[in-house]
Amino acid sequence: MINFDNSATSFPKPESVARAVSAAVSRYGGNPGRGGHRLSEEAAQKVFDVRQLAADFFHAQVENVAFTQNCTFALNMAIKGIAQYGGHVIISDYEHNAVARPVYALWKMRGVDFSVAQVTNDDDLTLENFEKLVRHDTRALVCTVASNVTGRVLPYRRLAQMCKRRGICFIGDAAQAAGVLDITLDDGFDFICTAGHKSLYGPTGTGLLVTNGNYALSTIIEGGTGATSAQLEQTGFLPERLESGTINTVGIIGLGEGLRFVRKKTPQAILRHEKKLCDQFEQLLSRDKRVKIYEQNVPRLPVTAFNIADVHSEEVAQKLSQKGFALRGGLQCAALAHRTLATTEQGVVRFSPSVFNTPLQVSALAKAIGSI
Repeated sequence: MINFDNSATSFPKPESVARAVSAAVSRYGGNPGRGGHRLSEEAAQKVFDVRQLAADFFHAQVENVAFTQNCTFALNMAIKGIAQYGGHVIISDYEHNAVARPVYALWKMRGVDFSVAQVTNDDDLTLENFEKLVRHDTRALVCTVASNVTGRVLPYRRLAQMCKRRGICFIGDAAQAAGVLDITLDDGFDFICTAGHKSLYGPTGTGLLVTNGNYALSTIIEGGTGATSAQLEQTGFLPERLESGTINTVGIIGLGEGLRFVRKKTPQAILRHEKKLCDQFEQLLSRDKRVKIYEQNVPRLPVTAFNIADVHSEEVAQKLSQKGFALRGGLQCAALAHRTLATTEQGVVRFSPSVFNTPLQVSALAKAIGSI
């Protein structure tokens, strides 16, 4: 099976990640911060090393990097931590459900109002659409850096500037972008939320919440942190405040090797490689008039969303699976984006390569699509 569904999770992983996970299971079996013995201390040191690596990668202070189980968890922590007690939130019409559902839940259960800004092909107009929604009680602007459906890149740096000028917290969903774009806090984010298992090439069950420290988050989970254990009140300092319970030591150690892999390759080189594969794929598809490719003429990450005539996207994905290719059909957990694309009924088939895919594999996929 050839994996072209790397937007869901990258596979295969680098060999160094597999070795690190194996070593974590066989050697680093202590619980970090839960004891003064050698097993605990060795595991804690390995976790700290990865935390420092992530801090350097995103240009953050090491204490401002919290490990989460995925990007969705990080987004929930940031969104609800800023807005759970009221106010107004702005999101885009390209959001993944990891943003849209927490915001909707805050509205339904706590009366936190929200607005949806339209993203256009004109960045000036897009920025204007966001800014005209700002109110006196706007607490946060939350948006994807790049759509998980089409790869559409939003003007996130300009949005960050607008947020800073208006005194609004800016939360970025970098699940698809981190590791392909050179995303850091220097871009103006107050919070970067991302997955560890996609373009950072770590294991599943890993994510990151990175902050510049300008906003304190209310907690949505409390519990054991390995610090201030005598107090019933949740630990007040980062990162422990956001890491209740036993952390995923094995996954974090694997994520460290994923970060090292991306840093060595560089996001710029990874982007070039994946973009060449997407360009090749779209050129091959364009020969078939039955195929529709979405958003070809906008800034995008190396992701191609397409359909074949009126065949449902999930049926196409299933037929391709039978031919040995993994692509994702349907709605990709992004209802708002599909409403924007007018593809709610049919969905789309998503092609998303990784650094490990080859032009030969792309040619074979295009041939398989031609036979459907």
